[in-house]
Amino acid sequence: QAYLTESGGGSVQPGGSLRLSCRSSSLSYQTCMVWFRQTPGKEREVVATINTLTGTTYANAVKGRFTISLDKPQKTMSLEMNNLRPDDTAKYYCALRWGVCYTTSDRFNYWGRGTQVTVSA
Repeated sequence: QAYLTESGGGSVQPGGSLRLSCRSSSLSYQTCMVWFRQTPGKEREVVATINTLTGTTYANAVKGRFTISLDKPQKTMSLEMNNLRPDDTAKYYCALRWGVCYTTSDRFNYWGRGTQVTVSA
C-alpha cells in the first residue's frame, strides 16, 4: 500500500514558477512515481515520470521547463515548474506504481487527491 500526499500548486502569472511535492508513505526497490495533469473534459495526461532505478522522462510540452526529482529518504517526489504558460493550467495528480513506469493512468494503483495549478495574467 502507498498513501500519497500532495502539496504546492496555486496561481501564478505566465513566466512564473511553482513547485509541487508528493510524499509517499512507502517506496519499494523499484518504484515509479508520476505527475499527471487534467483539464475539464480531457483525458489525464502524463507530465513527467521518475523511476527509482531507471531515471526520468518528460512530456514534450514540458521539456526544458519542468524538472522532476525524488528524495528517496524523504519518499518525496517534486516537480519544479518554470516558465509556466496558460496551457499548463490543470489539476495535477501524483501517482505511484511498483515496478516500471507507464504513461497511461490506468496502470497506476495509487493516487493523490490532486492540486490545482492556474497560470493566468
